[in-house]
Amino acid sequence: MTLLLVVALAGGGGAVLRYLADGAVQDRVSGPFPYGTLVVNLAGSLVLGFATGMGWYHGFGTDGRAVLGTGFCGGLTTWSTASWESVRLAESRFYREALVYTLGGLVAALGVAAVGMVLAATV
Repeated sequence: MTLLLVVALAGGGGAVLRYLADGAVQDRVSGPFPYGTLVVNLAGSLVLGFATGMGWYHGFGTDGRAVLGTGFCGGLTTWSTASWESVRLAESRFYREALVYTLGGLVAALGVAAVGMVLAATV
């Protein structure tokens, strides 16, 4: 029961951070491209890659990975918003931006997750 509460609190913290970071990024850019969501999704992928690497290489336990991965990163990142933003871009006839955002975001997220795993291996 304690782990459940800690995961929930971490998820809430990640969601609050997503809200603040998304707003801070979007306030500094113009245009239709959803930079804020991209930034938080990439940050979450990096953290999750690092947590995964810590589990693989240093025995970071399943409880810690649940709190950091499922809780914090689950609250921070948002595939549903990224999907909605891709559709919104396409509906607004920003086809190239939708393609770059969708495919580029996926490739970039996988890349920074790999970087996180490599970083974990080196600590």
